[in-house]
Amino acid sequence: MQQVEGILVLLAAVAALATLARRLKVAYPILMVMGGLALGLVPGLPRITLSPGAIFLLFIPPLIYTEAVYTPWRDFRSNLRPISLLAVGLVLATALAVAAVGREVIEGMTWPVALVLGTIVAPPDAVAVAAITARLRIPRRVITVLEGESLVNDATALVAYQMAVAAVMTGEFLPGRALLRFPWAVAGGLAIGLAVGVLAVGVRRRLNDPPVEVTVSLLIPFVAYLTAEAVGASGVLAVVAAGLYVGRHIAEAFPADSRMLGVPFWRMIEFLLNGLAFLLIGLELVAVCQHLTGYSVPALLGYAALVSLTAILTRIAWVFAEAYLKRMVSPAGRRREPPLPWQAVTVVAWAGIRGIDTLATALALPPTTSGGVPFPHRDLVIFLAFAVILSTLVLQGLGLPVLIRWLGPQDEGRSEREESEARLAAARAALELLDQVAAEPWVPAGTVELLHTMYDKRVDRYRAQLDPPNEAGGEGDFLAFSRLRLLLLKAERQAIIDLRDRDVIGDEALRRVERDLDLEESRLAKD
Repeated sequence: MQQVEGILVLLAAVAALATLARRLKVAYPILMVMGGLALGLVPGLPRITLSPGAIFLLFIPPLIYTEAVYTPWRDFRSNLRPISLLAVGLVLATALAVAAVGREVIEGMTWPVALVLGTIVAPPDAVAVAAITARLRIPRRVITVLEGESLVNDATALVAYQMAVAAVMTGEFLPGRALLRFPWAVAGGLAIGLAVGVLAVGVRRRLNDPPVEVTVSLLIPFVAYLTAEAVGASGVLAVVAAGLYVGRHIAEAFPADSRMLGVPFWRMIEFLLNGLAFLLIGLELVAVCQHLTGYSVPALLGYAALVSLTAILTRIAWVFAEAYLKRMVSPAGRRREPPLPWQAVTVVAWAGIRGIDTLATALALPPTTSGGVPFPHRDLVIFLAFAVILSTLVLQGLGLPVLIRWLGPQDEGRSEREESEARLAAARAALELLDQVAAEPWVPAGTVELLHTMYDKRVDRYRAQLDPPNEAGGEGDFLAFSRLRLLLLKAERQAIIDLRDRDVIGDEALRRVERDLDLEESRLAKD
């Protein structure tokens, strides 16, 4: 019962803090962590106790899967080189830099334990970055690089993490075995994820039952992750591959009802898991601090500052070096891949916020080694991991919007133009088909005329968006049409509510009609 009460408290806190964050115009992960710290200090509050493995399995696969499904494959593929350099090279460089600092400044810390610390804090978390930059206009390519980095860097960090933990557990570090395992982790994870994605799409094609289809979608990331981990491959890359494949086939493989139900379902899952995870970061940091003994407060703060600064500065140095040094010595590379403006490079360098990945791997540390002795420096490693999360969330999280507004990296507007082109092509295709079927005996002439007028207005509007100087009036006419239609929908909705209130119709009839009105209103709002 206490666990249930604790979950209810956390859900209430997620709702309250998210509302407060929206009103204060602050990214909700920052307030969630602060709220978790505050809740951790409340005496007598019901506590949630989750095993490290449960935390990892509960949060990582569904969150990575959601990111992968909605990652644009074309942009991901075209930016694969910078994504790979960040997700592999930068993760390993950060892990080594942090390990070197930890080994040097923390008395008694061995290289394997220092590498455990480095691999835990190495991967940034795009969930936090996305939440912070959601309402800011930054170049699409920057977003693609940051999202793609977070999809792939977990695999690099986790393989290195597992090797480092194994070295601490057994007392042996075998770099040759690690080098041999990495190719299988990558290739095996991608192959298993792709197979799971193909199977999932095939199964969902045959179901034709939206609630069941959405339930199957919830199982996909866990099936991909657990299957890959069972054979020693990367569960994270398996989830990424499955998500990318499913996302590529959503439009043609799944019916409209399934998509309409699935999108809000996954948005809700993502919001709840993110909120709970960032609350747990604050809660667990309080618990970890209570177990730390043998270290003075100044020493702990010094260690935390040094490790955090190492992680932040390593990223800044790597990103700028990768962006400019290679192009200085390789003109061919500069021609193949146009460089990002320095403002955009600065944003990428500063967006190294740690979050859920670091939380899960830190809490997954075993309490004892294979010999039954306590895991060396375990509480300190967890404390430093949480300190990096907190410092990057606060320092970089609060500073990122200010930096973006100050530097002003311009969004090239390509996605908006492509959307207008797609809507224009769709409207023209509808008009072409309308002309073809107009002579059919089953098609009323008045309906054809009405639909032709509606699609003509859409064509005018989208042409105006693509070429404003030549089509000045099209968009204004369509906006006036949309505004009038919204007023009419409001009147329709009020009419059916009045009928319900006078017991002329029941709630079931109201909900069915209201659903159609809501869909039309949503479409107009998107237009």
